[in-house]
Amino acid sequence: MMNKGIVISALLISAFILIFSSCKHDPVGPGKPEEPEEPPIVIDCDPDTVYFKNEILPLLITSCGVIGCHDPGTASDGVVLTDYASIINTGDVRPGEPDKSDLYEAITEDDPRKRMPPPPKPALTAGQIAKIRKWIQQGAKNNECESNNCDTTNVTFTGQVWPVIQNSCLGCHSGSQASAGILLSNHSQIAQVASTGRLLGSIRHDVGFVAMPQGGSKLNECQITQIKKWIENGSPNN
Repeated sequence: MMNKGIVISALLISAFILIFSSCKHDPVGPGKPEEPEEPPIVIDCDPDTVYFKNEILPLLITSCGVIGCHDPGTASDGVVLTDYASIINTGDVRPGEPDKSDLYEAITEDDPRKRMPPPPKPALTAGQIAKIRKWIQQGAKNNECESNNCDTTNVTFTGQVWPVIQNSCLGCHSGSQASAGILLSNHSQIAQVASTGRLLGSIRHDVGFVAMPQGGSKLNECQITQIKKWIENGSPNN
């Protein structure tokens, strides 16, 4: 009988251990948020799609995610606009619903005291606002693309150079408080900075130059090559 009792006790203990161990799991909830997965990079950009890492992130960083405004250190009003998760969460971006998203409301605000970016920085252009709206309408995805078709033969200021400057540099280098006193608001100002070597040195992150865009990712090689080609051609206003 004693041996039988020992066997039964051992079986009960084993069953208890098995049940207890099967219920163990990693903690979930607010204390352990899920990290967003990095999506694959799309090859050959779709002209009808707005890509977050190519177009939205550089624009928001240079226009809003700067020191004293919405960078992680300042986080004005608790809003950080320097990475995807923070933009979605603290900017209250609601995929598919731009009119219900705080971010979109802020950039379209008529009251300059509530508008983002705030004065004296210029408001986003109609084209930039439309791009953000379209990105939200398309689901506010954390997407990115690369193009295998880099045209370095027919490079023009209006076609290739200005869109990059406008999207990745203008937010910091315009208005009365332009960073380092460098203005990049029009062709003549951009051409003047290009003539000193500062534009190309900065976007290539060469030693001795301030890496630009600040706080954002480096321009892709196609963009850098196109700007270099434009400078080599005499920085024409074409």
